[in-house]
Amino acid sequence: MKFRFEDSATNGQLIVSLHEACLKGEGLLNGQPMEPVNTIVCNKGEAQQVWIDNIAYVMPACSILPLVANQSFAFERPETLAAWQFNRDFYCIVDHDAEVGCVGFLFYGIRHPFFITLTSAEMEGITRLEHLCVEDMEVRDKMQGEMLRTVLKRLIIKVTRMAKRQSEHYEQFTEDRMDVIRKFNLLLEAHFRNRHDVQFYAQAMNKSPKTLTNIFGLCRYPSPSKLIQRRIVLEAKRYLQYTDKSAKEVAAALGFSSTAHFSRFFKANAGVNFSKFR
Repeated sequence: MKFRFEDSATNGQLIVSLHEACLKGEGLLNGQPMEPVNTIVCNKGEAQQVWIDNIAYVMPACSILPLVANQSFAFERPETLAAWQFNRDFYCIVDHDAEVGCVGFLFYGIRHPFFITLTSAEMEGITRLEHLCVEDMEVRDKMQGEMLRTVLKRLIIKVTRMAKRQSEHYEQFTEDRMDVIRKFNLLLEAHFRNRHDVQFYAQAMNKSPKTLTNIFGLCRYPSPSKLIQRRIVLEAKRYLQYTDKSAKEVAAALGFSSTAHFSRFFKANAGVNFSKFR
């Protein structure tokens, strides 16, 4: 079953898929970044394989997996899953941070993929929210959108709380430091195609590049510059896997002034030249 809510006034969309064999993510479609859509997938059954950007992982039994736009994904048994998919116009994680307290933690953290395992009690709680969501999908009135947003917010909060408990970083380091890293990740996702310098991100966060780098080091994370490089290379690899764009076109899409500069950057960070990777 697939339930869809669309708000014609705001272009907000929420899709709830239950036992849908067609559940998958296309990643880059025709070489163009898709509209940002966040996906929360719940596996109530046995462990199964999931392919994310053509890499195989095992999704544990009784677990949740957050996924973001531009990721290509496919499941071994999608008909056994439940999924919530929503765009920024329906529910913006950043704008509602005061409510959910995650600043993109689920979707733009450094740990990818992030399989969040659930206890039987936690799974029961997710199932109750699933039933509430389906119930509200079937009631067409002026309050439908707000009711669905409320249920989705509860889902995000529940999953975020579980994810934080399962992240060693939140046990070891202060919330303030982790907030800096999460906010950096959000900024990076928004600007990596045209801003490759740490100075830009540090300034946007009212910090110096040195302070930003020191915080990442204290929390045992890769440096900001390394994360910028990784994100650019990841997107370049997606273009190579899913499109027929040339090196010149990919370089332009990722903010490089010349193909030669991009080619050197790709080889230095991917360990292989552009054409050989393709």
